[in-house]
Amino acid sequence: GGGSAGTAGTLALLLGEGSKRLPQAIIIGVKKGGTRALLEFLRVHPDVRAVGAEPHFFDRNYERGLAWYRDLMPRTLEGQITMEKTPSYFVTKEAPARISSMSKGTKLIVVVRDPVTRAISDYTQTLSKKPDIPTFESLTFKNRTTGLIDTSWSAIQIGIYAKHLENWLLYFPIGQILFVSGERMISDPAGELGRVQDFLGLKRIITDKHFYFNKTKGFPCLKKAEGSSKPHCLGKTKGRTHPDIDQEVVQRLRDFYRPFNMKFYQMTGQDFGWD
Repeated sequence: GGGSAGTAGTLALLLGEGSKRLPQAIIIGVKKGGTRALLEFLRVHPDVRAVGAEPHFFDRNYERGLAWYRDLMPRTLEGQITMEKTPSYFVTKEAPARISSMSKGTKLIVVVRDPVTRAISDYTQTLSKKPDIPTFESLTFKNRTTGLIDTSWSAIQIGIYAKHLENWLLYFPIGQILFVSGERMISDPAGELGRVQDFLGLKRIITDKHFYFNKTKGFPCLKKAEGSSKPHCLGKTKGRTHPDIDQEVVQRLRDFYRPFNMKFYQMTGQDFGWD
């Protein structure tokens, strides 16, 4: 419509339209860490507007350009934060440079979880889609007899957090990356959400009043979801029962990840208590 920019701006506010902005914060990882839970919890905040689906812009759709990406974003009003989550960014070689060239000031959030349970969860997800894949045990080792772990298998590769983080630190200062504990998001969702709200510069609006623990699911759910008065738990693809994995294999994986975990604790200044 016509009119001066000022009038148009005021009208947009009155109509509750706002405008589409590139995200100021992105949940970049990790797969099966708890990124969907974090996003759904964050969307309870009135100053957070987020894309529901994963845009996969900085890994798969980059050629489409920033205008395409921005158009996917929800409209926001002044002072609201635009967010998206695509957990595969964390392990994508090109992603740090690409996000940095969009904006050096982008705030990054990584939800991490014990790499061994993360790998089993990853396998469980694949198994639900392709029931005829080999066993977890046979995929873990290059050679079971020598006990050499196959680090090229993505389920294992993703959990080497220290290695992936080094790539991000070439482009972003560590203080611009928040590491959220997937375990603490289950045991103390309000506490972890407090840290996230602080990091994003938001008022601490999401508190323990928002959560109840669902014993059947085994994790916290929202008493009221975004834009609804009904309680809301994550869907049936979340909190799947993991298959029983040979304990010897689990132990071998714990030993494999330990040095990488220690390095990660050092780099982040946080002990996630995985070992």
